[in-house]
Amino acid sequence: MNRFKILMGCVLVLFAFSSLFAQSNARLGTSGAEELNIPVGAQYIATGGAFVSSASGIEALYWNPAGLDKAGKSEAMFSRMSYIADMNLNYIAVSGHMGDLGTVAFSVKSLDFGDIVETSVASPDGDGSTFSPSAIVAGVSYAKALTDRISGGATVKFIHEGIMDVSANGFAVDFGAQYRFSNNLSLGVALKNIGGNMRFTGGDLEQKAAVDDSSPTSSDGVFEALSDKFNIPSNFQFGIAYDYAVGENNSIQLASTFQNANESDNSLRFGAEYSFNNLFFLRGGYDMLTEETDNSVFGASFGAGLNYAIGGVDVVFDYAYRDVDVFDANHVFSVKFGIGGN
Repeated sequence: MNRFKILMGCVLVLFAFSSLFAQSNARLGTSGAEELNIPVGAQYIATGGAFVSSASGIEALYWNPAGLDKAGKSEAMFSRMSYIADMNLNYIAVSGHMGDLGTVAFSVKSLDFGDIVETSVASPDGDGSTFSPSAIVAGVSYAKALTDRISGGATVKFIHEGIMDVSANGFAVDFGAQYRFSNNLSLGVALKNIGGNMRFTGGDLEQKAAVDDSSPTSSDGVFEALSDKFNIPSNFQFGIAYDYAVGENNSIQLASTFQNANESDNSLRFGAEYSFNNLFFLRGGYDMLTEETDNSVFGASFGAGLNYAIGGVDVVFDYAYRDVDVFDANHVFSVKFGIGGN
């Protein structure tokens, strides 16, 4: 009970802290580093991102790092998403379970823009040269199951965005906590992408110009244009989930999560997962805005998964489909490997 009180105290602190990042209409769409908001992992994308309260294992890193240690094993994961406008998202993560000391993990998310033809005033159709922007998020995570009901975790992330000879770098932190009641009801909170502003710098922002009050024969000076700083997309999420067993081999999990963000409308997510003997899974979810606006981009999602043990290694294949307004739908494929376990 004392640990439950501590957890509830942490939840209240996270609620209060989230108010610092609460959005207003004037800030909608004003942040950068949007790759932080692109989800990873087919399992929880298929359920609409609703399982913040019960996400577990290495796939919980993006949704709520508190769930990382709940798997009780070391894991590796690779995921690829066909995103929007011919962009693809690649994600790789590895975790090491250290027994009673908890679990550590390392992850890298990379957004692939493809090759873009370089154009100029002199060559509006391009001169044959291409370039490719970069957007990378690398994270180090730690989580620990304090009891069989309470878990906590955090992730420190390095953020890099670059285009030709201009780049911006920054750091952010995720915090999360989960509590599971004896009646299979779970609560979870996550405070994500807490960090300072970012700013682009680099050689392509430099330009030559005459120095004031200099001699006519003096060389031009080199000046760098000072770009504006931009926020990163912080958000607070609170979720609940219920796990219902149907006989010995079947179970259904239902979940919902509310998200408050500093640069977008509030959203409410619903998800469900059906499991047969922890071997085969069917999933569905829906992501909706709480305000009556036309800003919604994503909607329904669906997916399936297969979990199979091969020579003492748990191998999981997952697929997710996510509906997208205007653009083609997202398709997500993930594979996970687990060693050890309870």
